[in-house]
Amino acid sequence: MIEAIAHLGLLDDEDIRLDLAALELSALDHPGVDLSSYVELLDAIEVDLRAMAVAADDVMAQAAALAEVFAVRQGFTGDRNSYDAPVNADLIRVIDRRMGLPIALAILYVGQARRLGWSAHALNTPAHVMVRIGADERAVVIDPFHEGAIVSRDTIVRLIRQALGPGASIDAQNMAPLSNRLALVRLLTNQVIRAEQGKDSARALMVQERIATVAPSYGQGWWDLARFQLADGQVEGARESLSAMLEVTRDPEMRAQVSAALEALAFR
Repeated sequence: MIEAIAHLGLLDDEDIRLDLAALELSALDHPGVDLSSYVELLDAIEVDLRAMAVAADDVMAQAAALAEVFAVRQGFTGDRNSYDAPVNADLIRVIDRRMGLPIALAILYVGQARRLGWSAHALNTPAHVMVRIGADERAVVIDPFHEGAIVSRDTIVRLIRQALGPGASIDAQNMAPLSNRLALVRLLTNQVIRAEQGKDSARALMVQERIATVAPSYGQGWWDLARFQLADGQVEGARESLSAMLEVTRDPEMRAQVSAALEALAFR
């Protein structure tokens, strides 16, 4: 089934349609599902949003339009009661239930905003992905998990400190826009984490293979894949994954670590 998503790893990042790509990934876990009804819903949301866009001439109005369509008219919200349920990172089930994790909902918001030509990015905020609407000093940050509410700077700082510790602050890394590919990686990583929590090593390995396929230049993805392969007894597969990581990793310390791991595997 990996072949069904292989094309995503070959696309330039800007050519990935974020919401549709996430649907393709979700379809791997729903054999035989007809995606047409989900695509039609996304198209209908676009039509609804486009009707409101006539008056959305600044980022505040754009943020308000997204919140109105997704949260009020469609009923999308964060799953506060069963946050760690695997369905919250499965876009098909997120759409079915109108509930999900921050990253899943962010993908929907960003995908729709871009259909209208608005500047929108999921942000690399730790633990709780948010969305930036706009590209300059007038940009606003919204939280799809909380019905698209605008997020103040103080709230962002509080969330970052909850995740990283009391001394943490807003910086370029934890507020960086996620590329399309890394947004998909973050969605899939949530699935891996939940599989590990459920002690489902086969599921964790399978999803990690998807990460390596979608983001072949993401070194950490290969490292984690090698780890799961070794745990599953796939020594040759782990060698191949570490070799792939060596091809895309430029950090000297990490390259040394990978080389040492490959050398150790030579004796297995």
